[in-house]
Amino acid sequence: IKQLRMRTHLFSFEDMDQVQISQIGQQFVQSYYQTFDTNRAALVQLYRPDSQLYFEGSHILGATAIVEKLMTLTFRTIQHAITTVDSQLTVDGGLVVFVVGQLKTDEDQILGFSQTFYVKQFGNSLFVMNDLFRLSLHHQ
Repeated sequence: IKQLRMRTHLFSFEDMDQVQISQIGQQFVQSYYQTFDTNRAALVQLYRPDSQLYFEGSHILGATAIVEKLMTLTFRTIQHAITTVDSQLTVDGGLVVFVVGQLKTDEDQILGFSQTFYVKQFGNSLFVMNDLFRLSLHHQ
């Protein structure tokens, strides 16, 4: 997370082409899931008091509440495998990052998931303003 913050202080998203936007999205995703998999509590640095998480139908508001939710998930270990990352500049200078991947918790089966982040730059740091997460479950 700190590496990503240091890399962002010399540019604005508006000055980048699509290749650079995609690279920033990839870097963000790599940093986010590595932190999620090893130290979820540290994710509090990526959220702000007005950040929102929509997690499997639950709406959570604020950095502290978001990380509390993530910390109460019942698994002991988790591994994310990212399939695709699509990034797009927004009209207000933010970045939308859409992720498709798989995750494995403890000894459970591998599950697909999708997650969308709306990321904004404030000063020298990137923050997640909106975060939407869903497991890819098919009910019959």
